[in-house]
Amino acid sequence: MPVVDGTVRAADLAKIKADDDGTGIAVYDPGFVNTASCRSSITFIDGDKGVLEYRGYPIEQLAEHSTYLEVAYLLIHGELPNQQQCQAWEHQITFHTFVHENVKGFMEGFRYDAHPMGMLLASVGALSTFYPESRNISDEHVRNMQVIRMIAKMPTLGAWAFRHAQGKPYIYPDNDLGYAANFLSMLFKMSEQRFEADPRLEKALEVLFILHADHEQNCSTNAVRSVGSSQVDPYSAIAAGIGALFGPLHGGANEAVLKMLRRIGSVDQVPDFIEGVKNSNERLMGFGHRVYKNYDPRAKIIKKATDDVFEVTGVNPLLKIAVELEKIALEDEYFVAQALPQRRLLQRPDLRGAQLPAGDVHRAVRDSPYVGLARAVAGTGRGPGAEDRPAQADLHRRPHPRLPAARPALVCITT
Repeated sequence: MPVVDGTVRAADLAKIKADDDGTGIAVYDPGFVNTASCRSSITFIDGDKGVLEYRGYPIEQLAEHSTYLEVAYLLIHGELPNQQQCQAWEHQITFHTFVHENVKGFMEGFRYDAHPMGMLLASVGALSTFYPESRNISDEHVRNMQVIRMIAKMPTLGAWAFRHAQGKPYIYPDNDLGYAANFLSMLFKMSEQRFEADPRLEKALEVLFILHADHEQNCSTNAVRSVGSSQVDPYSAIAAGIGALFGPLHGGANEAVLKMLRRIGSVDQVPDFIEGVKNSNERLMGFGHRVYKNYDPRAKIIKKATDDVFEVTGVNPLLKIAVELEKIALEDEYFVAQALPQRRLLQRPDLRGAQLPAGDVHRAVRDSPYVGLARAVAGTGRGPGAEDRPAQADLHRRPHPRLPAARPALVCITT
């Protein structure tokens, strides 16, 4: 059987007759631990070296020099947009941020304590009924239109789900604001005539969007592709992905971290919690991603964004508990034996050589309502416009040998 890029086709195994009745050998791989279902030139991950690239661009460069919408364009079209393309792309997204008023009524029908992710799942799925032409997936123009609508309307739906949980009126999009600033406005605007977010909060949100724009063959991506393979409309497929993201072992890991830290309550309760982990009565959440054996490249970027946010909001008290957890993880023989510090923690210079919990802890602590984000929304106005950002020449694509020929991977470009 041919071996290509370190893989063999599972269908070829059927040619090997294992039984007298002619039955071929099947592949049994729980969790897709060693299975690729497609080729992709979109995202490249080297877990051993802690490398994450979009279309050959290191994630560190994109987070520093690009906006989320530019990165979305890169993922979808394969190249970063020039100035004209960027302006047209941003106009298309901005033009479609509003949703039908019936969607608003639909979301208002949820219970007062409905989980925002459940509301987002249902409302995204409901969009398929507002755009019935989206079922015509063979039409390239129709497909592209749904991508634009999805990117444009997701912040609106997400913000409204958040406001519903807060018992506050929904805020319509302000198309004079940028993508991240508009999202912050819909989250936190109250009675002021015009909402102005602190540029540090706006930049931090842009960075968070970029870091989560794609991550190869994860649970939600696989769900979107599996449902999409039935040739259903994109909204139904994305709703399935949101359902997968809802889970505590995937996107819900951030929420699980917050629940864990709040349940611990204080630093002096950490030793008892650690004993519970050792006795399998508790679960330590948020310490890294299983893909990265060395470090998660996103954690260092999130660390910088976290510091910027705390300058505006003040330090989250949950951070002290998180720091104590990672300190014990470094020193306790139980965790050292499992190579937890080496595999899942990232160096933090300002802690004198101590280690820093990887992505989930920082995302969770930074995004927690404890940081008082709603009290710190007054700033100096919008961040730099597209014409003020560093030129795209500052971005250097790595001609990785597997790009664009691509490694076997599973990626959804619409997430």
